Amino acid sequence: MEVDRQLKLNRKILKAHNRSGYTTLAKIELQSEGFNPRFFTHYWKNTQGDVYLFVYDYGFLDLKKNGKEKYLIVAWQEYMR
Repeated sequence: MEVDRQLKLNRKILKAHNRSGYTTLAKIELQSEGFNPRFFTHYWKNTQGDVYLFVYDYGFLDLKKNGKEKYLIVAWQEYMR
């Protein structure tokens, strides 16, 4: 039950911040809302070897930009099969 609740919360948070289909956000901002990156449903690896972790239909990629910890948030696309 705890896992299901955290997955639903993670998806809700990712969806709320990803209106455009592609968003970069500070990790601390998501985590302050209760986001836990250890809870995900599946992953997708792109041709560059980056591994996106997905919570149902929203994914996130761990990034470090200008020394800051961030997540790139994406929406699932058909080509990711």
